[in-house]
Amino acid sequence: MRRFAGQTVFVTGGNKGIGAGIAKRFAEEGAKVAIAAIDKDTPDTASKLADMTGTEVIGLVLDVTDGKAVQDAFGEAEARLGPLSISVQNAGVITIAKVENLTEREWDLNLDVNTKGVFLCCQEAIRRFRASGMKGRLINTASGQARQGFIYTPHYAASKFGVVGLTQSLAKELAREGITVNAICPGIIHTEMWDYNDRVWGKMLGQYGPGELMAEWVEGIPMGRAGTPAEVGALVAFLASADAAYITGQTINIDGGLIMS
Repeated sequence: MRRFAGQTVFVTGGNKGIGAGIAKRFAEEGAKVAIAAIDKDTPDTASKLADMTGTEVIGLVLDVTDGKAVQDAFGEAEARLGPLSISVQNAGVITIAKVENLTEREWDLNLDVNTKGVFLCCQEAIRRFRASGMKGRLINTASGQARQGFIYTPHYAASKFGVVGLTQSLAKELAREGITVNAICPGIIHTEMWDYNDRVWGKMLGQYGPGELMAEWVEGIPMGRAGTPAEVGALVAFLASADAAYITGQTINIDGGLIMS
């Protein structure tokens, strides 16, 4: 399928993990893709995806917590690729700490990247949708922890609950303009972030060896396996497609049935 041929898609955190799966899906379906991430090698990652898919992909180094930088990145994306159609707010961080050890710096980092960063990118995308008359699509990455908080990550859970609230509020404000806003809640997905979770939570919850805690948690998933970035990319592509034109303000779990609500 090439549902997005000629469209411009902006993906934050699109250089690895879930974001890479999302960016690859859009590129495979013909979109022009701007990957924005804080890592300095993001342009190289984009170049490799362009070579792999034969589509136009650019990489922008971006700190999503910096409003001026967000404006500049969206401006560069449109200047190089054309008017924005879809924006995926996926950049995120997690740290894990017992409540008595959780620092203000960790709290601020999680809220700044995971919630404020989503807001700033949505805000800029909306400005550009309105300027071009585009009935655009906004998709925000929340988490299973936007459904249920978990031990040692109250700051992360708060940041992701915030993404759901932001998504619903913007969806109501923008619905009459034909701009849809939805969120996804990935569960356990094969990514570098989940390697970190397995290692740090495993040590804190009982001296698990590498991979042991994740394997134990995967046993609790009804489908019996972790998900892949490609599977998350498929969901995001659906929400961005014409088939999802009557879906807005929704938060959709993608976790193999781990959380059914």
